[in-house]
Amino acid sequence: MCDLRRPAAGGMMDLAYVCEWEKWSKSTHCPSVPLACAWSCRNLIAFTMDLRSDDQDLTRMIHILDTEHPWDLHSIPSEHHEAITCLEWDQSGSRLLSADADGQIKCWSMADHLANSWESSVGSLVEGDPIVALSWLHNGVKLALHVEKSGASSFGEKFSRVKFSPSLTLFGGKPMEGWIAVTVSGLVTVSLLKPSGQVLTSTESLCRLRGRVALADIAFTGGGNIVVATADGSSASPVQFYKVCVSVVSEKCRIDTEILPSLFMRCTTDLNRKDKFPAITHLKFLARDMSEQVLLCASSQTSSIVECWSLRKEGLPVNNIFQQISPVVGDKQPTILKWRILSATNDLDRVSAVALPKLPISLTNTDLKVASDTQFYPGLGLALAFHDGSVHIVHRLSLQTMAVFYSSAAPRPVDEPAMKRPRTAGPAVHLKAMQLSWTSLALVGIDSHGKLSVLRLSPSMGHPLEVGLALRHLLFLLEYCMVTGYDWWDILLHVQPSMVQSLVEKLHEEYTRQTAALQQVLSTRILAMKASLCKLSPCTVTRVCDYHTKLFLIAISSTLKSLLRPHFLNTPDKSPGDRLTEICTKITDVDIDKVMINLKTEEFVLDMNTLQALQQLLQWVGDFVLYLLASLPNQGSLLRPGHSFLRDGTSLGMLRELMVVIRIWGLLKPSCLPVYTATSDTQDSMSLLFRLLTKLWICCRDEGPASEPDEALVDECCLLPSQLLIPSLDWLPASDGLVSRLQPKQPLRLQFGRAPTLPGSAATLQLDGLARAPGQPKIDHLRRLHLGACPTEECKACTRCGCVTMLKSPNRTTAVKQWEQRWIKNCLTPRSLDHLHPEDRP
Repeated sequence: MCDLRRPAAGGMMDLAYVCEWEKWSKSTHCPSVPLACAWSCRNLIAFTMDLRSDDQDLTRMIHILDTEHPWDLHSIPSEHHEAITCLEWDQSGSRLLSADADGQIKCWSMADHLANSWESSVGSLVEGDPIVALSWLHNGVKLALHVEKSGASSFGEKFSRVKFSPSLTLFGGKPMEGWIAVTVSGLVTVSLLKPSGQVLTSTESLCRLRGRVALADIAFTGGGNIVVATADGSSASPVQFYKVCVSVVSEKCRIDTEILPSLFMRCTTDLNRKDKFPAITHLKFLARDMSEQVLLCASSQTSSIVECWSLRKEGLPVNNIFQQISPVVGDKQPTILKWRILSATNDLDRVSAVALPKLPISLTNTDLKVASDTQFYPGLGLALAFHDGSVHIVHRLSLQTMAVFYSSAAPRPVDEPAMKRPRTAGPAVHLKAMQLSWTSLALVGIDSHGKLSVLRLSPSMGHPLEVGLALRHLLFLLEYCMVTGYDWWDILLHVQPSMVQSLVEKLHEEYTRQTAALQQVLSTRILAMKASLCKLSPCTVTRVCDYHTKLFLIAISSTLKSLLRPHFLNTPDKSPGDRLTEICTKITDVDIDKVMINLKTEEFVLDMNTLQALQQLLQWVGDFVLYLLASLPNQGSLLRPGHSFLRDGTSLGMLRELMVVIRIWGLLKPSCLPVYTATSDTQDSMSLLFRLLTKLWICCRDEGPASEPDEALVDECCLLPSQLLIPSLDWLPASDGLVSRLQPKQPLRLQFGRAPTLPGSAATLQLDGLARAPGQPKIDHLRRLHLGACPTEECKACTRCGCVTMLKSPNRTTAVKQWEQRWIKNCLTPRSLDHLHPEDRP
């Protein structure tokens, strides 16, 4: 038995922030019963809350928020007529399932990839039969984290693809999308989404003798089967398990079920506790793809007990008579599946909610034996909430306590004096629903008053928090997010300013160890990750601009090169873009025209309308080159954006290639050229900038030894402000999110629907270029279009990088559409806005 009342030394869990509803009358917002909550891999949180009107009618609401801007809540009138019982995100975090107590299931998807625009076009119905369990079908993608190989150089050794079959496949092996649900009357319903948009739905009984199902959960096996666990709510009844197979026969969905071994909870077989815990209140598989381990909780009115069980294959003893007739040799001994208890707790306070980890860390039998001695890795713990308001993090196999959080440490408003909190005679406020983030470094809970709380879970929980150990855990999880594409906001909660430099360097070091092909795939993701890390430290905040600019530069380069077409139909060995790079690297001449004559200019011919539509992007390239060269004399200033480009040979070479392309296109259509304000009408600005850029590129290119720019180059750059008007670049604005304000680990109290006045972080205050002055003209950061001081067009903004762009495209040119398509999904959590800055409206 494990004592959950005694936390392990060094356990660490603290409150990051809480978000409450505005103090209206209690009859306006009321927590739904039951309360459902779900956390996606994009760090979007969905939860239910009922809205009561003046005439006492209830509207079943689904609320979706981004953890970086929790006050910016998007509420969906779900049109469910009964209480919502289940919420479930898909693997991509862009679709959400909701189910209610009337048997209705709805599939919600993002409209235009916006986090505050949702629509439901498909669903299913088991009329009058409440849904008690819901899950998406498995797509066959499973990645295993090998914690013991966290020091390996290859990502393929740290994160390996596990052989796992989808629940159902289409022609060619493509996984079929859909969902499975279990009803209170013992029915299992499966809905399949065909590529044509049609929904195939089938319903079948779990077994011939149907009974009431109060609790259920769903898991998947590596062979493509589905396992359903059910309980009728009584601890005196067995917990039943069923294997479900889904197939498509003659364009119809078919469901086959099979009974698996069942179990009775250990507390019911103990004579001293036989009637002490009459009800099973929680039934959960330890993971969606781990059908061999299950967590059970039995409760009374005041207390609970938790048990962890494992399904094992055991040899079946054979009678001697039968062994003489047919001797058992080797592996031919018959086996049987049996549930065996792994661990159990002592008597606890009454459990109100359970949250399970989503990190796919595989455990061996030895993990249980050394659970108390080994390091605690994120993903090995599950969360238990109790009616006394506390939250415990326990090892998911041994059930040993790793950390405890008490709700008495809730934050106070800034204007509230520090005094002892008065005792209340009523019951303690407790969490009714909980979810762990996808890296298990954060926990969200909704309490009985509808308040949302986000807690930080230490990456080295259960052990003293050493900086080196924490860095290793955080680096390992950042690499995991880089490989999977999951959002890493919850990891940033634990990054202190002193860790940023080390994390960025180690992340880059691990990235450079990968193969060239993998580096190319992850090139933009690591830049976005570095930018988000550098926001957290005043010493690295200027790099945020540089990383975002490099992302933009890479996108422009690949887009413009993709527009080039070979002159002849037969495909050459190298594309025009590759030949452009090769020639520009080989020829180091400072004269742009001498470089240009070595290219096949017929490959650069484009439609005139296309060239004109690209003028804003070409203007940005020209302005950025001019800005960099003019800032070369001040290269010692680390607080100046663009500093890292001055020693980045790869980026300077990319800019040099683009200048050559722009020069060629300018011969076809001069109006597409960048416009410069020069003091002399006879000056060739493009040639001047290319000559200086080439000299700077030669100093730091990869092929030759790095050297400092000579004094002649610096002197020429010093004269640039007297020859050309230096543009003021519009850098991405400083994000108004929470993560950079949470570093002191002082919890914040926020309110839904009301943007807080947060103090500026120490990082962004040191760089004036990141601040946006009220009334300053706004710009579309992707299209490089000026929108004016008070834009009238609807816009959307990324909640991570702050990039703002118009919701609808003003240009229908194919090349511009290709450019815009690069960004429609690239920002993980975009949100649409009526206007850019509502505070600037008259």
